[in-house]
Amino acid sequence: MSRKATVTRKTGETDITVEIDLDGSGMSQINTGIGFFDHMLSAFARHGFFDLTVNVTGDTYVDGHHTVEDTGIVIGNAISQALGDKKGIKRYGNFLLPMDDALVLCAIDLCGRPYFDMDAEFSSPMVGAFDTQLVREFFYSVSYGAMMNLHLRVITGLNDHHKIEAMFKAFSKALDEATSFDERIKDVLSTKGAL
Repeated sequence: MSRKATVTRKTGETDITVEIDLDGSGMSQINTGIGFFDHMLSAFARHGFFDLTVNVTGDTYVDGHHTVEDTGIVIGNAISQALGDKKGIKRYGNFLLPMDDALVLCAIDLCGRPYFDMDAEFSSPMVGAFDTQLVREFFYSVSYGAMMNLHLRVITGLNDHHKIEAMFKAFSKALDEATSFDERIKDVLSTKGAL
């Protein structure tokens, strides 16, 4: 069963195409126009073993907000489409990821009900050309685009680069677990019979 999706979204602010294969090997081709964001999405693909292509033309001459937010929406939509009916998947995933001074917890429920909560503080307004306020915007957009419960906690951390990168990697590892199959699950993991 192929769990791939291609989603395109074009507005007056951004033109975005995302291709994802949930059963890939971690290969990525990322071009958002924001170097640090490219680095984060590449890390997400690599550590979750997702094949990911992201091409974005955005109004980065204004700032990075529309590019990051809209990319989150499209990645979320692509994850949702690639999952299909969710039969056989574990549904839940969590990961506690250390990266130098940073320690981040991510927990996911692919329940079909969007909810997002994040506990993280950043001391720098920017990491490279990436506005640290956009971390929240990205993950919020992914959670609603994919119709998932997503919780992120930075437990410890000093360096903003490390904290943000640990968040993306913890998210990828938790999503890899939630999207993986369990042979004991014959339909969907819900008493309602649908997710």
